[in-house]
Amino acid sequence: MSTNLEHVRQHKRRMGLMPWLYFGASEAIAAWARPWQAELHARLARLEDVELHPSCFIAEEADLIAEPGRRVVLGARAAVGVGAFVHGPVRLADDVSINPYVTLEGGRAGIEVGAGTRIATGTRVFAFDHGTAPDQPIREQPIRSRGISIGADVWIGANAGITDGVTIGDGAVVAMGAVVTRDVPAGVVVGGVPAVAIRER
Repeated sequence: MSTNLEHVRQHKRRMGLMPWLYFGASEAIAAWARPWQAELHARLARLEDVELHPSCFIAEEADLIAEPGRRVVLGARAAVGVGAFVHGPVRLADDVSINPYVTLEGGRAGIEVGAGTRIATGTRVFAFDHGTAPDQPIREQPIRSRGISIGADVWIGANAGITDGVTIGDGAVVAMGAVVTRDVPAGVVVGGVPAVAIRER
């Protein structure tokens, strides 16, 4: 395969939109893709409080923001796609896939994602919330952060939302467009707004 600059730029874009291409790349592609990722990892490590496994993939157009005390950790073969916004504290275990245009906002308490979990395009996960008392403007309300825990082998469908304080058990499935406001037991499929149990996986 040609390694001319135009083709390399296009292939980087493809990988950012479809991160699994990085892990299945031929040796010819891996010969330039691995050094590209190593350089990107090193740049992020100089600028942000990150811990990145050498085998993880990060799209150039993803934003990992991890000021001191709000670390972002990516395990082996974890992937973050184009347009994703990941603000620590966030910890992704091995083989987690964060697809394009996902938001993970860790608040103060953080987001934990278990091994092998897939989070589809457009999902929004917010580990903080504003108060809503009627006697005070929203901008002056206190902010809470209880944290979010997403188990291993979970599939979160496109454009889902997950609110602060939620725990999603291992092997659960969240349907496309669902808004999860309460805990999801292991192995259960949920959907709707707010999300409710549909069936066992």
